[in-house]
Amino acid sequence: MAPVRQVGGRDVFPVGLGCMNITHAYGPPMDEGAAKALLVRALDLGYDFLDTATLYGFGRSEELIGEALRDRRSEYLLASKCVLGFKDGQRTLDARPESIKAACEASLKRLQTDVIDLYYMHRPDPNVPIEDSVGALADLVQEGKIRMIGLSEMGEADLRRAHAVHPIAAMQSEYSLWVRNPEIAILQACQELGVALVAFSPVGRGFLADPPVDPAKFHASDLRGSIFPRFSPKNYAGNLPLLDVARECAGDVGCSVAQLALAWTLAKGDHVVPIPGTTNLQHLEENWRAGQIELSGDIVARLDAHFLPEKAVGPRYNTMGQSVVTTEMYPFEQTQ
Repeated sequence: MAPVRQVGGRDVFPVGLGCMNITHAYGPPMDEGAAKALLVRALDLGYDFLDTATLYGFGRSEELIGEALRDRRSEYLLASKCVLGFKDGQRTLDARPESIKAACEASLKRLQTDVIDLYYMHRPDPNVPIEDSVGALADLVQEGKIRMIGLSEMGEADLRRAHAVHPIAAMQSEYSLWVRNPEIAILQACQELGVALVAFSPVGRGFLADPPVDPAKFHASDLRGSIFPRFSPKNYAGNLPLLDVARECAGDVGCSVAQLALAWTLAKGDHVVPIPGTTNLQHLEENWRAGQIELSGDIVARLDAHFLPEKAVGPRYNTMGQSVVTTEMYPFEQTQ
């Protein structure tokens, strides 16, 4: 029997599916027929935790899930996000209670469902107390429109403030060998509070693959070429040597580098659930199989020591991207 993890008391397979890049962020959206086929294949493989957001494809990711999977709604935990939204084709940030409730109604329609299992605040809104926003989400729980509340890209202080208003089921944070910021505080805080840590970009946005992505081939619309400085030509060249030990460890384990990266996140706690995204059916299956890989303590320790946070070349986000999150930073990052 496959191992399971828990999100808000609900069992899920250890590896979920992020549904951002089928429509958004890493170049042009997928062909819609291919995107729907990938979603169906994910459920056929056994994926049972799908993560999307209002912002992804300006609602199109949600629509594709609704169109492709509405007849299989009982087979998976459905997560989406509010606060980061869109209006007239432009990104918006709005965590006012009335805006959260309106966003939920719109997402329910796009997803073709009557309840969202896990509904996140996609980002903190500096203009709205988090208690007010979580209060609105708690109202949606009472109304039966969502089952669980999540947060994304927030630090320990925000988590504790939110959790005091209503139990938080999940905190979504970027976490990988290349981005270890959750280890500052949020990994332990989640464990203490019984909150799942949902690790996005656990394969480093394609860096932790073999071969890794090539920034020279990024499409003009690929955000990795603009808001993620580690992918700039100079920084990326400085990061590539990190992969040597990852390849050696993957060879010792008998898996791919991407599978090693996923298995490493799983080794960081039973409450950690990585959600790699992909547009490739082969990678979809490869990521799925990573959920059954258990790394030895020696391999984890070797990777920990090699991928020290200060070895990553370049900041995680550019100034704009960093300004809208409250995740903890290492002291050296604050001077980059």
